[in-house]
Amino acid sequence: MRKGEATRERILEVAEASVLAKGFGATSIEEVIAEAGITKSGFFYHFRDKNELAHELLRRYIAEDHRILDEIFGRAAELSEDPLQAFLIGLKMLAELMGDLPGGHPGCMIASVCYQERLFDRRVIDLNREAIESVNARIREHLEAIMAVYAPREPLDLDVMAEMLSCIIDGGIIMAKVTDDPNRLARQILAYRAFVKMQFSAPALAAAPLPRAAAAE
Repeated sequence: MRKGEATRERILEVAEASVLAKGFGATSIEEVIAEAGITKSGFFYHFRDKNELAHELLRRYIAEDHRILDEIFGRAAELSEDPLQAFLIGLKMLAELMGDLPGGHPGCMIASVCYQERLFDRRVIDLNREAIESVNARIREHLEAIMAVYAPREPLDLDVMAEMLSCIIDGGIIMAKVTDDPNRLARQILAYRAFVKMQFSAPALAAAPLPRAAAAE
């Protein structure tokens, strides 16, 4: 990595850590400059202003989010050809990943922008919306594959069900931080997993009514 690229990456790393810990509003350019060990002119060589820094932080965070989801659910698909079982495996792996993070999940860049969107220009807000829609679309693809094989127990809106996982992850991050319980997010993902399994798994044979002749014996 060239020196300029390394400096840019260092700025993004410092800014991301500060934003996830304190939010965009409490993160100053001066603080990022000091922590990154660069000059003010060095910062503005890479980023025109705080909005441009927000653009790049979101793009970086979104790319990593997509990489993690694609890697986890791609690996799950290799372990099972059944779409439901593959999705359940992927959710279990995701929960384990979230539970294994030291100190819990560091936070959600997308949520940080939502909370303080008035600080940013239209492009930052649009990027945020695109990020949410992109993640939801990825989850919906898995649900569509499941629906092609399994009939749900109740009528489902796949868009809402896909969004549910995003809401659980973002809400779980917040709850984990507020309650100082790093495992809360993992438990919420596992609860979503149980809901998916309940909706699409075939009813157990033991729960099915017996034929009259068999019942009479």
